[in-house]
Amino acid sequence: MAAKKILFLTGDFAEDYETMVPFQALQAVGHTVDAVCPGKKRGDHVKTAIHDFEGDQTYTEKPGHRFTLNASFDDVDPARYDALAIAGGRAPEYLRLDDRVLELVRHFARSNKPIAAVCHGAQVLAAAGVIEGRRISAYPACAPEVRLAGATFADIAVDKAITDANFVTAPAWPAHPAWIRQFLALLGTRIEL
Repeated sequence: MAAKKILFLTGDFAEDYETMVPFQALQAVGHTVDAVCPGKKRGDHVKTAIHDFEGDQTYTEKPGHRFTLNASFDDVDPARYDALAIAGGRAPEYLRLDDRVLELVRHFARSNKPIAAVCHGAQVLAAAGVIEGRRISAYPACAPEVRLAGATFADIAVDKAITDANFVTAPAWPAHPAWIRQFLALLGTRIEL
């Protein structure tokens, strides 16, 4: 397997696990992962948030870690990347407002490159207008946006993921094993035990 170069979009108040775990797991299997955030440079930090499911009507939020970006958003050339991953949490609320973010997402979709989004990451996909006709999972509160973007909302268990063409999506961080496994399959990554 040839190592792939993955662009990883995150930002302030992205979900901690949905930032840290895929960033590290993708590197652990040999891929290069460039974590970026609009308006920030290599070495800058984003604040993350820990979202948990404690029986309330929605998730609870607690302060997470400071996550160090290892690439500068302004230097990103999407043609140099093999895939895109989008962290969930509250960061997608503002990531989807950035025209350059939306154009990056459209590049990956037009090029049929693998795109992985978890939790609220589907908000970025919906805003970019790239999921029409697809089956997409997300945090359940994002279902209206997924449907308004012309996709079918995949209402799956919180620990499951779904692949439709070049998109791998999941409802939240409990799906990491399934979500990362399906993303690795799209990337052509083979792990032998």
